[in-house]
Amino acid sequence: MSNETWTYIALGSAAGLSLIVWLVLVLVPAWNSFSRVWERLVATVLSIYVLAAFVLAGVMAGGAFLWYFDEL
Repeated sequence: MSNETWTYIALGSAAGLSLIVWLVLVLVPAWNSFSRVWERLVATVLSIYVLAAFVLAGVMAGGAFLWYFDEL
């Protein structure tokens, strides 16, 4: 396998593992905390919002690392 293939496998594995961890640690407790369907849907939307914030923070941290990599 080429280095590019290994990179895609690593990125896909990290994304899949992160999604599973988010489902287990954030979404399931948020879903089980409420009894009405609309409350559960709102909890899901807010959980997705939190996930998006963490993804954005990770992309920004990674981008900052790559931007300043030659100066480190």
